[in-house]
Amino acid sequence: MNRRTLVLLSLALLACGAALPAAAEDIVVTMQKTTRDGPGADIGTVIIASGTAGTTFQVNLHDLPPGVHGFHVHQNDDCGPILLNGVRIPAGAAGGHWDPGETGRHAGPDGDGHLGDLPVLTVAADGSAIETLTAKRITKPDALKRRSLVI
Repeated sequence: MNRRTLVLLSLALLACGAALPAAAEDIVVTMQKTTRDGPGADIGTVIIASGTAGTTFQVNLHDLPPGVHGFHVHQNDDCGPILLNGVRIPAGAAGGHWDPGETGRHAGPDGDGHLGDLPVLTVAADGSAIETLTAKRITKPDALKRRSLVI
């Protein structure tokens, strides 16, 4: 990934959260806005759990720009900023999309690309996103521990 691509990617980052263990199988992620200086305001939670059709993401977020947004699992569990060629990149420490198969490509949540490609997140006009998304290809929620969720 070249510097320009990483900078453009960073501009699209809205929120980030590290996966933390909760109850026996569920993982609760507190999502926070990203800033050049580190984590910002909390904007809600995502609960990750095992479902009959794959891993579910129970989203309960607020204060987001309305519309459809990309939603991804990233490689690392650190959402802090990084410095790249003198440019501060918000949430850059999260690394790239989680791609354990090393496909090197996006193919959406049902394709054969990054496993971290999740279904799109839909934010209502009031800035809230309250929905349950299912990632059919992620069969074990525990695989998401020590990763980040990024909108």
